[in-house]
Amino acid sequence: MDLLKNISLIIMSLFYIAAGINHFRSPKFYLRIIPPWMPKPEWLNWISGAAEVVLGIMLLFPPIRPLAAWGVIALLIAVFPANIYHLTSKGAGMKIPMWTLWLRLPIQGLFILWAYWYT
Repeated sequence: MDLLKNISLIIMSLFYIAAGINHFRSPKFYLRIIPPWMPKPEWLNWISGAAEVVLGIMLLFPPIRPLAAWGVIALLIAVFPANIYHLTSKGAGMKIPMWTLWLRLPIQGLFILWAYWYT
């Protein structure tokens, strides 16, 4: 079980680091799914991308891993409105199948449980 948990941790860490970097490499995608009622979308994109990178790195250090995992959980909850907006705006003008947008909502819950494993 320890081996599975360690491999899973590395995958999760790399996932968040890569996703965070992608906020800076492809900001247009993220800006399109930020709900219009949220202020300063460019800043929100930058902050969420930076948070993903920092939290992904923090996950690799055992003394701060629980804090990082709680941070990931908070981040996933904070960005959930973007997932809902992406769905309700029918993909925000992107050619993404609706079934994937629907599937993304419960997957967010699974990501929260995954992070909780490290609290």
